[in-house]
Amino acid sequence: MAGRIEDYALIGDLQTAALVGRDGSVDWLCLPRFDSPSCFAGLLGGPCHGAWRLAPAGAGACRTRRYRGDSLVLESEWHTAAGRVRVTDFMPQRGPDGRRAPQLIRVVEGLTGSVPMHGALRLRFNYGRVDPWVRRTEHHRVAVAGPDSAWLRVPDGVHTYGLGGVTTSEFTVTAGQRVPFVLTWQPSHLTTTPRTDPDPALLDTVSRWQQWAAGCRYQGEWRAAVLRSLITLKALAYAPTGGIVAAPTASLPERIGGARNWDYRFCWLRDSSMTLSALLRSGFREEAVAWRRWLLRAIAGDPGDLQAVYGVAGERVLGETTADWLPGYEDSRPVRFGNAAVGQLQLDVYGEVVDTLHLALLAGLPMERHVWTLLRALMAYLERHWREPDEGLWEVRGERRHFVHSKVMCWVAADRAVRLADATGLPAPTERWRAMRDAVHADVCAHGYDRRRGVFVQHYGGPGLDAATLFVVKSGFLPPDDPRVVRTVDAVRDGLDHGGLVRRYRTGRTGGGPNGSAASGDGLADGEGAFLACSFWLADALAATGRAHEARELFGRVVGLANDLGLLSEQWDPHTGRQLGNTPQAFTHVALVNTAFALTRPD
Repeated sequence: MAGRIEDYALIGDLQTAALVGRDGSVDWLCLPRFDSPSCFAGLLGGPCHGAWRLAPAGAGACRTRRYRGDSLVLESEWHTAAGRVRVTDFMPQRGPDGRRAPQLIRVVEGLTGSVPMHGALRLRFNYGRVDPWVRRTEHHRVAVAGPDSAWLRVPDGVHTYGLGGVTTSEFTVTAGQRVPFVLTWQPSHLTTTPRTDPDPALLDTVSRWQQWAAGCRYQGEWRAAVLRSLITLKALAYAPTGGIVAAPTASLPERIGGARNWDYRFCWLRDSSMTLSALLRSGFREEAVAWRRWLLRAIAGDPGDLQAVYGVAGERVLGETTADWLPGYEDSRPVRFGNAAVGQLQLDVYGEVVDTLHLALLAGLPMERHVWTLLRALMAYLERHWREPDEGLWEVRGERRHFVHSKVMCWVAADRAVRLADATGLPAPTERWRAMRDAVHADVCAHGYDRRRGVFVQHYGGPGLDAATLFVVKSGFLPPDDPRVVRTVDAVRDGLDHGGLVRRYRTGRTGGGPNGSAASGDGLADGEGAFLACSFWLADALAATGRAHEARELFGRVVGLANDLGLLSEQWDPHTGRQLGNTPQAFTHVALVNTAFALTRPD
């Protein structure tokens, strides 16, 4: 059975990532890319769906674990009656060209005594559905099925045998002894695999991560949390293209046993401006430039075909399917791969794209003429369509509505387009854009504002609250001292409260709440946890409206929900004290970084 979501550590090679549990089991790994089918899917079922456990014989969870310095190299220690042992897990970086084969390296090191060890490797390709054919070569165990092959190199002297689809390793490690295991993936038509020396690979991996992390400019009181968030974002970036996935996992539930289980191994435009801001403010210009380039390649084409989500290389077809053979994380079904949000209309993404280009210009990144032509095409489309309903930021599976957040982001698109035109002097229909900006603003204030309660609501004609309405202040749509803003911030804080955190909105299952916070019909019956990014947004809004102490208190509370390694998922269940949703979540860690900058007092 899989561990709690917060029990997992992340390791990766800048093209894919693995999750390692406290018990020493790698329960999730997709190869060779984030969005490839998995070879370990035990996270969504059990060991029989793919896992690799390496730990002292008969032991449970490790005693301690940590990342080695500012890296993504994981060190887990067990203390047994026979002695102490450390397992170091890492994936060597493949480089931006992607030519190096992906590898997962595990090094067992004896610290004291003589500790019997046990390893169980269960490779199951295609999301736990395909059992490979395993053979022995002179130096490897080779598992092959269809296009995939995995090569396990085991040191001499380690008793290794296969039985029932499991490759088992049994050995004893003594103090000062190091026993490395190297698992390499490559296409099955290749008949040999290059050898890797684990010790130099480990030193190189640590060095690369620490050299990168040294570029972090944030020096405030939350530096540890900010830096770990930035390392996590770097780990979620697909190096060959610069695209950043929302999370490395799929179908981890937003409610245990529920149906809100989505595949997040793709790149969302909704994250674009906030991600760019976090990277630029933190000093990681190269990653910001790569993200902007990915964005421009992904959206190139007919502006009417702009999607909310794309593949790591800009792919548009991400067909959503269900995996009936997987029982799901703690029986949370259905298990979904792919994402149907590609077919939704989400008008807010136009504002995200234009805002990203504006932020990039402010940071000194040039506005190329071909990019300006694309921006004008996007604006021309938006001028014609901003009055339409859409599925909105939260990708509801119900009917389209006039979401306030979507309209505010249409205003952002017009506002930033005008600013870009003024700053660059490039030809543009600025008067039309100003007129659109004014029209959207008037429309939102007339139809998205509940005059009786004095607050902005989730969508036109409905009473429900939505944490995304905090963007009326985050975006500059209204000044922070506007009474409508202050009342909306208070309403979100009180009406969407969930154990001292913030929901996105109230779902049909959670029902109505205080301050008229009616449930939202999002097309799904079950509820969900508190949304961590929204809790950070509330901290931003509280600070903007002059309540810095309350903002800092909330920020500290959310940061404190990270696991022992500083990782946060999408949501939190205050009732059970558990993380929920896909993990680690880029949206959450981006919000953490930006809020930390907003709350850090200048020297």
